Amino acid sequence: MIGSLLVLLALLAGCTFAPQPVAPVTPTLAPPPSIPSPAPNTPDTPPASEPERPNPPNAAAPEATPFPPPQPAAPPSGAGGTLIMALSGQDPTTLDPALVGDVLSAFVVRQLFTGLVRLDDQLDVQPDLAQAWTISPDGRTYTFTLRDDARFADGTPITSADVQASLERATDPRLAANLPAATYLADIVGVREKLNGTAASISGLAVPDERTIALTIDAPKSYFLAKLAHPVSFVVDRRVAERGGEWFTQPNGSGAFTIEQWQRNELLVLRRNENFYRDLAELEQIRFLLGANASNALVQYEEGRVDLVSVPSFALERVRDTSNPLSRELVSVPQLSLTYIGMNVNLPPFDDIKVREAFSLLLDRNKVAEVTLRNSVAPARGILPPGIPGYNDALPAHVAAPDQFVDLIAQSKYGSIANLPPIVAYGGGWTDTLSQLANTYGITLEVRSFENFGTYLTALRENRLPMFATGWIADYPDPENFLGVLFSSESGENHMGYRNPEVDRLLVAAASSTDQAERESLYREAEQLILADHPVIPIYHDVEYMLTKPYVTGLTVTPLGILEMSNVALIR
Repeated sequence: MIGSLLVLLALLAGCTFAPQPVAPVTPTLAPPPSIPSPAPNTPDTPPASEPERPNPPNAAAPEATPFPPPQPAAPPSGAGGTLIMALSGQDPTTLDPALVGDVLSAFVVRQLFTGLVRLDDQLDVQPDLAQAWTISPDGRTYTFTLRDDARFADGTPITSADVQASLERATDPRLAANLPAATYLADIVGVREKLNGTAASISGLAVPDERTIALTIDAPKSYFLAKLAHPVSFVVDRRVAERGGEWFTQPNGSGAFTIEQWQRNELLVLRRNENFYRDLAELEQIRFLLGANASNALVQYEEGRVDLVSVPSFALERVRDTSNPLSRELVSVPQLSLTYIGMNVNLPPFDDIKVREAFSLLLDRNKVAEVTLRNSVAPARGILPPGIPGYNDALPAHVAAPDQFVDLIAQSKYGSIANLPPIVAYGGGWTDTLSQLANTYGITLEVRSFENFGTYLTALRENRLPMFATGWIADYPDPENFLGVLFSSESGENHMGYRNPEVDRLLVAAASSTDQAERESLYREAEQLILADHPVIPIYHDVEYMLTKPYVTGLTVTPLGILEMSNVALIR
């Protein structure tokens, strides 16, 4: 997400998130330019769902003492109570499961709604609304049996007709343009036809009775069940959704929590759903601070006003110091994520591979990780993050080569730097840094931002940004969720307009293969071809550093972030 986010980078698995904004650097005046630590400034990108870590490493942080002792709030005795966390500088983009495409929105939606299956803290698929399922011998038809006690927050039973109606709604082109269902539900037979308006319903859905629903997909896919854990598959109460407007402010969901209060851009309060069909949530209430209320989250944590916080990179060394009491409350978890700069291969000047290659050699991702972000992230060698199946540790470490920039531009169809058209980049953050580096060669790279993150998402989905800074965190732990989702020519998340027939062939073969070793080999081959085409500049893979008060129990940070809050309790 774009902007100076205020709490948990990986609040949830799933989707686009903002890269860490930094102040523009001032490179040396002769190549090869270096990337010094940025000076303090205020990011000009709109707040969204990134943690407080995006602040510049050298930004001044208000600290009364070198190591202020933790000052716990006063939660009630025993389990339950109210958890308080600074969430974001803006409201979630949407709380409609069918429209979720970003980290912040999906995190909140996961607390309010449920689907047929879910991912547990070990990232294994577990039953949710479905108590069991069977898979046909050909691996294409999944038949789910719903729980007898599945119900919405008002106690109304959830039936297979509700599941069917929710999937039909999520694929209805009248709902919105560029629906997330094109990415997350298109494996189901008939979804593509429904999305393009040539079919009125999904042919791959069958409802034999009120407790059974069958989904038929286009080919065997080992990751399909995990893919159903994405919010776009969640069940909504059609009676409420049909009201239209902002129905999701009081959605009658099926999750562990419901909305009690929402003061726009100030406060979002969730309360326990007393009709939840699984074990009731331990917490009575969650108070998400928004807007100005969410600023200075680390200071609020140290003062005992919030219960957990993501640690910004500029404060990490201080927090890690073993003489600091905060170090005993710190956990770190590498994330299955990628922060990158995308280049639209269909828009000048990035329609030439030599131009894309030239820009990919400007930014020194090792210095970004080691100097700018103070070793708080892992520099990216490729696209797949460490820890995901298919990760290729044989890829060479990236070496910046700004001295080749001029020659590469000369080899392009533009012939020289002077012939390059005006370049506009979006999203701030690392595009600011790239702009400063490009200026060393007399190139004006104008950086623009969107005030509203939802508007930025729309522009990305419409593939109309020539260059942009963004990030991706996995929805499910499979290489398809990076390579297939971000680079298939058929994917709605391919914001680079990238198309390589051989890459598409490899991605299709890997998706349907039942041999895991073969799948990983095919994905490695596809990744190497993508990297050779330079549609993106991979920068780093994130690590979540989180402080949690000692009285907060049951909170797990996974490589996909925090998935749900139903097991969290405050115990003294």
